[in-house]
Amino acid sequence: MARVRAALEAAGLEAGIVEMPSETRTAQQAAAAAGCSLDQIVKSIIFAGTGSGRIFLFLTAGGNRVDPGRASELAGEPLGRADADLVRRHTGFAIGGVAPVGHLSPVPSFWDPRLNDFDRVWAAAGTPRHVFPAAPDDLLRLTGARVAPFTA
Repeated sequence: MARVRAALEAAGLEAGIVEMPSETRTAQQAAAAAGCSLDQIVKSIIFAGTGSGRIFLFLTAGGNRVDPGRASELAGEPLGRADADLVRRHTGFAIGGVAPVGHLSPVPSFWDPRLNDFDRVWAAAGTPRHVFPAAPDDLLRLTGARVAPFTA
């Protein structure tokens, strides 16, 4: 959570990290806790290159699913789901709390255009109980993600 706060503050954004009374591991749990629509939740989905082992981050609206074929096309290599150890090693976060910012090392990222339909979205802040709100434009700028259609 400290790395997320630092990344937000370094970008000049208010680090309005909120601890929820219950877990927010799933998009449904996070939406219920934040009192927002499912698609206002930014899911941080990590895939790994099946040959290279490189990881890729897909920032997806809560109700959308990443299409593996489209994701592989964007990454330029076949992708598979990253296991929990790989995710933690590269991002510093456990699955269920992966934030879109504050990773241990830079991660190529892609942005679901659906997230731009809202004034505010909510994302994990590094733990399964902490989230933060942000304007989509601010979060997109901060992540450096590429806007692309990759959902099914």
